[in-house]
Amino acid sequence: MLINLSFSSHPPLFSLTRLINSRSPISHFPPNYNSHFSKSLSTPTSHLNFHFKNKFLYGKTRVSLGKRQGFRTRAFSGFDFSGLEAASVLTAIIVVHESGHFLAAYLQGIHVSKFAIGFGPVLAKVNSNNVEYSIRAIPLGGFVAFPDNDPDSDIPADDVNLLKNRPIFDRVLVVSAGVIANFVFAYVIILAQVLSVGLPIQEVFPGVLVPEVRAFSAASRDGLLPGDVIIAVNGIQLPQKKPNPVSEVVNVIKKSPKRNVLLKVARGDEDFEIGVTPDENSEGLGQIGVQLSPNVKLSMARPSNLLEAVNYSGREFWGLSSEVIDGLKQIFVNFGDSADKFSGPIAIIAVGAEVAKSNIDGLYQFAALLNINLAVLNILPLPALDGGTLALILIEAARGGRKLPLELEQQIMSSGITLVLIIGVFLIIRDTLNLDFIKDML
Repeated sequence: MLINLSFSSHPPLFSLTRLINSRSPISHFPPNYNSHFSKSLSTPTSHLNFHFKNKFLYGKTRVSLGKRQGFRTRAFSGFDFSGLEAASVLTAIIVVHESGHFLAAYLQGIHVSKFAIGFGPVLAKVNSNNVEYSIRAIPLGGFVAFPDNDPDSDIPADDVNLLKNRPIFDRVLVVSAGVIANFVFAYVIILAQVLSVGLPIQEVFPGVLVPEVRAFSAASRDGLLPGDVIIAVNGIQLPQKKPNPVSEVVNVIKKSPKRNVLLKVARGDEDFEIGVTPDENSEGLGQIGVQLSPNVKLSMARPSNLLEAVNYSGREFWGLSSEVIDGLKQIFVNFGDSADKFSGPIAIIAVGAEVAKSNIDGLYQFAALLNINLAVLNILPLPALDGGTLALILIEAARGGRKLPLELEQQIMSSGITLVLIIGVFLIIRDTLNLDFIKDML
């Protein structure tokens, strides 16, 4: 599974929060490859804006005015329960995707020979109703196999229930069913979160919160404390309804190296002014060594009825989907800048473990996001993905029902699967070596 673990400094559009200025809803809220649908769990995301210390994943902005903090994969202390939860989420997503293909074939009476989670050597298997169900060694996805071109199959080549002999519409349905299953599963996860946990309510207050002050920084030296709220900068009040007051404070500080910046601060029941002189960094910009976030308070509210829950879930689903699609566009447009941010299943489980450690609510959105990523990526017309198989079927339709030569189709699909496996193994090795406890042992 590939994932882009870049972080943005602005809140994402997707959020299950309601902004309370009168509590109104937020608006943006390797066998025979020809007979397999083999997928790697490749899921590039635009931004994973998970702030693990928050109770809810509402896209809280954290801006470091000191040293830039890049993302680093965090390790578990051994393999704790949170790691197991994240791995379970990943496995469930694979199972749902492959089950979509399997059920679409089974319900149409199409022959299926194998249902596998993972690739490579078989770790465990069971046979039932002429189908081999297996768990395999390489956790890069899974596949559903069909006996269409299996030389060991005793099914006649002209059997109407072989996938290759079914009408184009039947085959399109089987190929696209995995993607549909992941989209549906993502929506169900979001709806389950809304119904079980409730709707996060975000109340916005004036100013910018200072959650953290770095020791020996300019802010610490001049008297700024964690928990302070900046309500004005150089005599200019920070309005409550401003879209991103954090950026206003950041811009003033960056433009004022070694020049006094007058901050009006609320601390407890008192308001007073503090003069802070930003240090100058290597780029000539001011920095005071704090982290800033919007001054908000979160609470939970149960949806008043099922319609409200469905409505909010739909907004969240479309918001997440838009973010994933936009992120995918950016990856293709700026691949050179994004390539080093891709991570495989090891890093994804590490991120998921951090989310699970914070609270179970975050795991809901983590699972929904991965489902949407997998669905969007797999529909792309690339070899070894559902979209690649779908493209071959559409080419057949455009040719008046004449298929491409079998050997050519096999070459296209096998080369794609080989490339995906090579990339996947590379990412597993790289991400494993980047885990903190592995680094400590080296």
